[in-house]
Amino acid sequence: MGALAPSHWLIVVLVIVLLFGSARLPDAARSLGQSLRIFKAELGAMKDDSEESKRNV
Repeated sequence: MGALAPSHWLIVVLVIVLLFGSARLPDAARSLGQSLRIFKAELGAMKDDSEESKRNV
């Protein structure tokens, strides 16, 4: 009982394509990428704020 086998991944991909359709998948991937960039930027800002507050104390 470990990682999924390649055949399992193929089934998962086929189900996703059937559910969302091939036309909407690029938009979904683009939205996910934008969300991850925003999340990464916010984490960086939190880290900078934390370091700045440590210097001011």
